[in-house]
Amino acid sequence: MHYAAPSSFSIKAWAEEDRPREKLLQKGRAALSDAELMAILLGSGTARLSAVDVAKLVLNAVQNDLNALARLSVKELMKQKGIGEAKAITIIAALELGRRRKEADVPARATITSSADIYRVIRPHLQDLPHEEFWVVLLNRANVVMRTVSISRGGVAGTVADPKLIFKEALEQLASSIILVHNHPSGNRNPSAADIALTRKLKEAGQFLDLPILDHLIYTDAGYYSFADEGTL
Repeated sequence: MHYAAPSSFSIKAWAEEDRPREKLLQKGRAALSDAELMAILLGSGTARLSAVDVAKLVLNAVQNDLNALARLSVKELMKQKGIGEAKAITIIAALELGRRRKEADVPARATITSSADIYRVIRPHLQDLPHEEFWVVLLNRANVVMRTVSISRGGVAGTVADPKLIFKEALEQLASSIILVHNHPSGNRNPSAADIALTRKLKEAGQFLDLPILDHLIYTDAGYYSFADEGTL
């Protein structure tokens, strides 16, 4: 006696964990929801929850905001049911690859003509960060980006920018002008009193060294504040 094998299997015939994979093969990656894509990364769920169910719980915890998800640490992800250390690391690694893909899209020799250009150049470096960082963008005489440099890294509340380090980098690279950038993890784009005071201090030092400060951008994932655009430089 022999049995005829079925010619094909529907998605429903697959194990719960394999359905997103089969859907991707049949319909393409764009057809999958965020939860289904994450389920493929997770590989498995728990005794009571499928990988898709676990993924939905994780996404619900961040209101389905992938940018918020990207800011979570391994320990924060592990607080979710069904997420162990290995799965948390897998999620973070996948989101980091996505961030690096965006970084690769930025031309190496970008020309700065507006604050929007600055935002586009610096976004790959500051996107999703849960802490403050201070960067400078060094330009040549044609306003072409020579280099982006990380000056300092701080906590959630702030970071310290040492003028000596800023101008040292600019002088060593023979830059013609400087753009200052730091992020506000809170999402508040408005400059603080300390931001305004630091900008004035660096502008005065730049004038003395013949290294003009063209702008100071306060970065948030949702937008930015430009001192030059607002006439506060």
